[in-house]
Amino acid sequence: MRARRLVAVASVAVGLVALSGCRAEPGIAAYIGDHRITDDRVAAVLKDLRDKNPKPTPSPTPSSTAGGQPAPPEPQLPGAVQVASVLVLSEVCEQVSDEKDYQPRGQVAPEQVAEVLGLAPGTGYVRQVADLYTCLSGVPSEPVAPTEQEMAALITVGRNAGLIPATMTDEDAVRQLDGEQLRGALATRRSLVEAAESYDVTVSPRYRPLEFPVLSFPNDVPAVSVPLGELGSDAVTDISTPESVQSTATPEAEGTAN
Repeated sequence: MRARRLVAVASVAVGLVALSGCRAEPGIAAYIGDHRITDDRVAAVLKDLRDKNPKPTPSPTPSSTAGGQPAPPEPQLPGAVQVASVLVLSEVCEQVSDEKDYQPRGQVAPEQVAEVLGLAPGTGYVRQVADLYTCLSGVPSEPVAPTEQEMAALITVGRNAGLIPATMTDEDAVRQLDGEQLRGALATRRSLVEAAESYDVTVSPRYRPLEFPVLSFPNDVPAVSVPLGELGSDAVTDISTPESVQSTATPEAEGTAN
């Protein structure tokens, strides 16, 4: 529930025009206009994550707590692709906000992000994610209805994840899933795709595919996601007008949609 609230504060992501193969320098993870995000910067974030979130010392009974209850699973640290996507999105959001004079509508605290992700509040990645969600909350959009393709992809992912019962018809699933959160996420994604068309964004093949979830099912199953970059080739890919969701799900797949 907290994770869904966190996403709902922002409910946004950025679609990028990935012009792969046009710019490539050793040690560069991504370009956003004239700005470069280096491999060293990604590596520094990963090191900070490891240093400030060490694995707990194994105990004699690692599978259970002192009260006999199963111990909660250890949080998985973000990988290089996740870190790169947050850094790229942060830079694009800052540029768009400066250009359009967007002001945040909500403030996301690092403590909130830390609780959701299971990470130490002082971690640099946590602060970066909090700043990103705060920035994205200021990007305006008018909710729009999902296309048939988007809804079909959403239902497929929900069924594959076991979050939509096999006995539920597609028609009933649509009624459950189509709501304010879904429409807002789709609308903001599209509006930012349009706003970002002027940016020449290139992502290194080492970090592809980049996807940033706008909305998620329970259990962190991505719902509405924005692909950033390509699937590994060096061909030019323009995703400025995405018509389908490749990694999708919904905020309320287990019950009712918002």
